[in-house]
Amino acid sequence: QVQLVESGGGLVQAGASLRLSCSASGRTFSTYTMGWFRQAPGKEREFVAGINWSGSRTSYADSVKGRFTISRDNAKNTVYLQMNSLKYEDTAVYYCAADQALLIISSFREYDYWGQGTQVTVSS
Repeated sequence: QVQLVESGGGLVQAGASLRLSCSASGRTFSTYTMGWFRQAPGKEREFVAGINWSGSRTSYADSVKGRFTISRDNAKNTVYLQMNSLKYEDTAVYYCAADQALLIISSFREYDYWGQGTQVTVSS
């Protein structure tokens, strides 16, 4: 089992940067595909980025390509989401999630473990 804790959210102006971190417990973190999702009020949870177990493959939603970067440090049991050039529409609660599948899946229904979320608010 994996327990996930996100941090790094906050209130920033449009154009600013934030780095989210997700710390995981458990010795098997390095075997999980990790994803970042977000959910704005009244909207469904959506895929933001994913990374495979080794960090050799990543995937991004079109809306964040070129602005966000996902990475992981298996030695520290941590996955990161570097967010640059933030926009008002990036405002949401951001969640990290762990999936036992080898492939990066964009559907939130496929992920097995979730963190509690961290709020990101971008003012225009």
